[in-house]
Amino acid sequence: MKKNVLAKAIGLTSAAMALGIASGQAAAVEFEAGDVMLDVYGYAQLNAVYDIDQDIGLDTQAGHFPYLFDNDDGRDGHFDADAQQSRLGVTATHASGVSVTVEGDFRGGDFRLLRAYGEYGNWMAGRNWSNYTSFVGWTPTLDFDGLAGLAGIQDRAAQVRYSNGPWSFSVEDPNFQRIADTDDEKQSAPVVTARYEDALTSNVMFSAGALLQYLSYDEGDAGDDDNAVGMAGYVAADISLTDALTLHGVLNASDGANGYLYRSGDSGFGGNDAYLDGSSLETISGYGGTIGASADVGAGTLNAGYGLVEMDWDDYESDVGAAAADARVETNSNAFVNYQWNPIEHVMLGVEYGYFKSELYSGDSEDAQRVMFASRYSF
Repeated sequence: MKKNVLAKAIGLTSAAMALGIASGQAAAVEFEAGDVMLDVYGYAQLNAVYDIDQDIGLDTQAGHFPYLFDNDDGRDGHFDADAQQSRLGVTATHASGVSVTVEGDFRGGDFRLLRAYGEYGNWMAGRNWSNYTSFVGWTPTLDFDGLAGLAGIQDRAAQVRYSNGPWSFSVEDPNFQRIADTDDEKQSAPVVTARYEDALTSNVMFSAGALLQYLSYDEGDAGDDDNAVGMAGYVAADISLTDALTLHGVLNASDGANGYLYRSGDSGFGGNDAYLDGSSLETISGYGGTIGASADVGAGTLNAGYGLVEMDWDDYESDVGAAAADARVETNSNAFVNYQWNPIEHVMLGVEYGYFKSELYSGDSEDAQRVMFASRYSF
């Protein structure tokens, strides 16, 4: 970032989309076999955490909002570590221009498929980062799951995508849909997304996305059914103030698409899109955002960021009842300050302070602090 902060921001965006990493870049190992070029890439990463308050660490030691309430047993001070964020991927590029990427990591303890897709020309098909995702506006964190309110779903989805310059459009698997208080939701149509992402000036990187989805519930032959339309949108930007200082920001809004409002709701990753008022399907709105900064300090980069998401349960309270609404998570927020540096090529070390808070509609809240260390060896 000494040369040009915007160039690094764009580079980090590309690296994150290619590797799905929280920060830093990896250099692939190349092999040539006939008319196919193979790029093998990955990293081994250790994450170690000390939870000052209750244990809120999920796999990869990322902070998990639901654990603020679930693990509040009065026992403070917890240490844990794992290497589950470690990753392995391969890209095969044919002389014809067709390329195939398969990538996975070890979150959860076993190898899991993250991305598997093919590309040719303007078209991509397979499992990849949702088109309703951007790493523009993203403040680097050591925490694998990052700030609440980041741009888009921050996850992968099966999809078909068409890209042309800064524009990209997709139809995707709607597996992030949730309807409160029923097991009778069904996926009856793909999600449709659009995204624009480009450098507006030499100092500003910009991204905007929009999404439409079709929500359905159906109790079967003897029951009721109804449908609703959900929508969401975000804007995000990285602004280079100097060669050593970049500001990051994201704004999100949704109505009936809170599964795509990152880290909202009871699950800690995406909230309910709608609820049932009798036999009528009513959408739930939400909003969120992040703000952060990255600055060159000494041999590395100092990053600081804050994120918040909030869901509107007022109509749910009126239609369903105060007791049900009071138990719902209304707000999730977190903040991180970290320092990351590369002592040698292909090695990243980092330390981070994190703060998490979750508040129910009733006003009850829990918060926790934690300290994290990470080391990554990339190839």
